[in-house]
Amino acid sequence: MKRKITLKDIARELDVSISTVSKALKNSREISKDTKDKVKAFAKLYSYKPNIIALSLKQRRTKNIGVIIPDIVHHFFTTVFRGIELYADAKGYNVIACVSDESFDKEVINMELLANGSIDGFIMALSAETQLKNDVNHLKEITNQGMPLVLFDRITDEIICDKVILNDFEASYGAVKKLIDNGRKRIALITTESYFNVSEKRAQGYYKALKDHDLELDEDLILRLPYQFENETKSETFFKSNKIDAVLCVNEIFAVRAMKTAQKNGLKIPEDISFIGFTDGILSKLATPTLTSLAQHGEKMGKMAAKMLIEKIERDDDAAVEETFRTEIIEATLIERESTIN
Repeated sequence: MKRKITLKDIARELDVSISTVSKALKNSREISKDTKDKVKAFAKLYSYKPNIIALSLKQRRTKNIGVIIPDIVHHFFTTVFRGIELYADAKGYNVIACVSDESFDKEVINMELLANGSIDGFIMALSAETQLKNDVNHLKEITNQGMPLVLFDRITDEIICDKVILNDFEASYGAVKKLIDNGRKRIALITTESYFNVSEKRAQGYYKALKDHDLELDEDLILRLPYQFENETKSETFFKSNKIDAVLCVNEIFAVRAMKTAQKNGLKIPEDISFIGFTDGILSKLATPTLTSLAQHGEKMGKMAAKMLIEKIERDDDAAVEETFRTEIIEATLIERESTIN
């Protein structure tokens, strides 16, 4: 099938701005006759047709926002959704939520289902399979159609859109520094597969903190677990095979399970071994001992994502032509509890 030509394509070929192309096609008096003629001739030659979805978004709004999250089990994603809903409701928007269940296929189906005119824009975090495949063509199709998109937490550099992320590198670095300042020297990292962008940034913060404090990186102290981690055998072997006095975990589920395994092996927390995990959800507060956590401020992230999306939806026509995108960074907060405090 022949690819549809866009305003961006015409602008690139004629070496003018997208705004100039748009105004020329609208016969604006701001544009010279010569430029109008060139733009219209090129558009006719390549059978340019205005994007129906983009036009419908400008002409009528559904006041609905589509949200796709990878998982409803993790506390973080539920708090992000709460933030989105609170902000959207205050602005008079409804929220339609879908769960990809970490599946690439479900993510694509959810987007196709919602992008039929029932919503004004998307907020989403990429599924595990999408990040593993590194296939984001479904996102490119949506953005090429003029549908506003905001990615949060799990993002990709392949898509140019508004994004909201955590300062994962700095948060991880600070957590490891805290453990080092507490006298810990054999600090382990329990993380997911490296294709998760957030886990990889947290791992990089871990590496840098060790290096900056003259602690040698020991690959044996890095345990990578699948995101659907259920079998405890690998974790048990890890603690039995290595001398460890502290652990940084990329999420609280890994952290709570790791603490249970360490205790099963006779280690006292925090006397023998300390733990810090990301998220700061209900599990962190109810664990025994309670878990020192890096709060990701999911609700704040959700409100920011909703604000960015609604601003895009409600922009005027000229602002819609001259696209600008930004990335907002939420700073994590270290919440100290019993797993690091003697």
